[in-house]
Amino acid sequence: MADLSTEIKKRRTFAIISHPDAGKTTLTEKFLLYGKAINLAGSVKGKKTAKHAVSDWMEIEKERGISVTSSVMQFNYGGYCINILDTPGHQDFSEDTYRTLMAADSAVMVIDASKGVEKQTIKLFKVCVMRHIPIFTFINKMDREANDPFDLLDEIENVLGIRTCPINWPIGSGKSFKGVYERQENVVTTFKAAMNGQKEVETSRIEWNEANNKELVEHMGNDLYDKLTEDLELLDGASAEFNLSEVQAGDLTPVFFGSALTNFGVENFLQHFLKMTTSPLPRKSNIGEIDPFRPDFSAFVFKIQANMNKAHRDRIAFMRITSGKFEAGMEVNHVQGGRKVKLSQPQQMMAQERHIVEEAYAGDIIGVFDPGIFSIGDTLCSSNDKFEFEGIPTFAPEHFARVRQVDTMKRKQFVKGINQIAQEGAIQIFQEFNTGMEEIIVGVVGVLQFEVLQYRLENEYNVEIKLERLPYEHIRWVVSKDIDLNQISGTSDMKKIKDLKGNPLLLFANAWSPNMVLERNPGLELSEFGRN
Repeated sequence: MADLSTEIKKRRTFAIISHPDAGKTTLTEKFLLYGKAINLAGSVKGKKTAKHAVSDWMEIEKERGISVTSSVMQFNYGGYCINILDTPGHQDFSEDTYRTLMAADSAVMVIDASKGVEKQTIKLFKVCVMRHIPIFTFINKMDREANDPFDLLDEIENVLGIRTCPINWPIGSGKSFKGVYERQENVVTTFKAAMNGQKEVETSRIEWNEANNKELVEHMGNDLYDKLTEDLELLDGASAEFNLSEVQAGDLTPVFFGSALTNFGVENFLQHFLKMTTSPLPRKSNIGEIDPFRPDFSAFVFKIQANMNKAHRDRIAFMRITSGKFEAGMEVNHVQGGRKVKLSQPQQMMAQERHIVEEAYAGDIIGVFDPGIFSIGDTLCSSNDKFEFEGIPTFAPEHFARVRQVDTMKRKQFVKGINQIAQEGAIQIFQEFNTGMEEIIVGVVGVLQFEVLQYRLENEYNVEIKLERLPYEHIRWVVSKDIDLNQISGTSDMKKIKDLKGNPLLLFANAWSPNMVLERNPGLELSEFGRN
C-alpha cells in the first residue's frame, strides 16, 4: 500500500489561465507530451482536417475552436503526479474558470508576447489574488513578432499589480528569435523549432562567457549580442530577486519566455515550475483549516458536467480531494445532503477519455457518477465530525433572457435539460416571482453562453428553444429574511424574480436603481453575490 504522506507530497494541482488565443491549450498539450500522456499534439484551430485539442471535447468546442468548459487531466513527470485544470479562455465562460480556480493550488498564466496583458487575464488574475494563489507566467509566441520584454514585464507589474522575476530572457523575437538566456545558469539555450507536434527540440547550450564570445556572436549576430549584454545589465539592477517564499505567497511571479507551438522552453518551464510549487494546500472549513495530510478523506464538488458521454446521458460531479485517501466504492458523508453516499464509478479524465480509479489522494481531481444529488460547493467527508468547506461564490449574471421551448410537447425534456445545465453552473435559472416554471428566465455571465445553451438543448436534449433578450443588467440577492417582496417600493426598471430554491431576487436595467430601492425601503439588505 502506498504511503499516504509520500503520495500527497508528489501531487501538484494547477490551473492554466489566459486570454483566448494566447496558446493555453497548446501549452497544456505539450505538458502532456512530456508526461507521455499523449503521443502527438492536436491542433486547436478547429479546422476539419486537423486534430482537435485533447482538452476540448464538447462538439461546440470542436466546431468553434475555443474551449467553453474546464477540462481535467492527470499525468506523471519527474517523480511528480500532476493534475492540470485547463480552463476556458473566453470571457463569456469566466465563471467556470472562477470555480476551477477554487480547486487549484497554483496558476500558470499564459500571455501572448505580441499582445501583452489582455482584459480576460486581468479578470482571472484578480481571482488568483483574492485567493493568494501563486502565479507562474509563461510569455508565449516568442517565435512571432513580440513586444519589448521590458514593456511586457512593466505591464504585468502595473496592470496586474504583482512583481516579476524573469527566470530566462529572450534573444530577439519572430524570425530573429535566437533562444533564451537562462539567468540562474548563465547559459544561452539556442532556438530551433519542433514541428508537427514532436516532443524533442534540438537545442544547444552555450555558456555566457568571454571564451565563447565568437560562438555566441555567430549564433545571434552582433546587434542581438549587444542588446542582450545591455538587457542583462539592466535586469540585474531593475528586476526583483527570486524569492521562493514570495512566489508561494502569490506576491512575486516567475516569468519564462518561450514558444508552446514549437515546444521551445516548455520542458524547462515545467521543470522549474514543479520545483517552485507546493504539494496540496490546506482548505478552509467551518471547523478551521483541513490539513491535506489528515488521514480522513474529504473533498468538495467544484464542477458538474452532464452528458460527457452522449450515449449514456450521464452526469459527472468533479471533486477536489482535500485530505486523506480515496478508495473506489467507499461510503462517505454528503454533508449538505445529510446522508451517506457510495462514491460509485470513480473516474479520472483525459478530456472525455476516462479510466476507473481504484485510489486517489489529496490534490487529485476525480469524477464520480452523480444521480442528481450533488451541487457545486458540496462537501464530502469520511469522518464523523461533519464539516463544510467554504462555499464557492456565485457570480452575478450580467445578461438575461426569457426562454421558451418551441414544441410544447417536449416540456419534460426542456425542464430536465435546462435544470441539468443550470446545475453545472453554466447558466442560472430564475422564475417570475408569482408564477411557476412556465416562465423561465436565464441569466449568464457572457452572451456566448446563450448560444451554448441553445446548442446543447438542441443537440443533447432534442429541444428547440426561443430566446427573448431582456433589458436587465444588474441583479441583487435579497438578504433580509423578514421582507415581504410584494411590499417593496421599487423603481420602474425593477423586476422581482426568485431562484429555484425560492430565494427572492431583484433585477434592474440601470446601475443606480439598487441604491434608490435601498433608500426607499429601510431595513432592506441586498447582495451582489449568491453562494453555492
